[in-house]
Amino acid sequence: MTASDNDTGRKRFPWRGRLVRSGTGPASTANIANIITVIRILMAPAFVALLLVDDGRDGVERIYAAVLFVVAIVTDSADGIIARRQNLVTDFGKLVDPIADKVLIGGALVSLSILGELPWFVTVLIMVREIGITVFRFLVLSDRVIPASRGGKVKTVLQAVAITVALIPFWTLFGDWVHWVNTILMSAAFIATVWSGLDYLWQAWKHNRSAT
Repeated sequence: MTASDNDTGRKRFPWRGRLVRSGTGPASTANIANIITVIRILMAPAFVALLLVDDGRDGVERIYAAVLFVVAIVTDSADGIIARRQNLVTDFGKLVDPIADKVLIGGALVSLSILGELPWFVTVLIMVREIGITVFRFLVLSDRVIPASRGGKVKTVLQAVAITVALIPFWTLFGDWVHWVNTILMSAAFIATVWSGLDYLWQAWKHNRSAT
């Protein structure tokens, strides 16, 4: 069997390769970094179900839902760090990792809107921005890689903090003033989301103009 035959075999069987250890050979699609990403995606329907089952009663189901969300968000960078450190980066991971983030954030926002705790226009605009920019980045991937901007990173942090505070029923311990904190944090996340989306479009327009 020639070297080209080996390469072809590897392309046909993406599940073969390194799972955890570092190296220069091909990494399996089922490596540890990708497994973490998939687990994060599976956490989304679990915490959404718990949140909706609680139905605004601020009971134990909501606590469990909040914990699942926090664990999923905290491990957001773990899969990427492991993939880069162990050289386990795969096309599957590049595709699924940003999807995992959108599923988690989207699931939380939609659930809060269903419960009447977040206006639907906030959820819709944030999701349009998130999905639109993600699709745009994939469309131009063959031409150039669009890195996360500083505004995009701030947006991600604000979203995570705002949703976490909105999920955990702090108001049952500290009083209704916590709802004002929730409103301020979610408003900041909303503004940062829209602003960073417009910034991406502006930078893309400038790039296309300079390329012509």
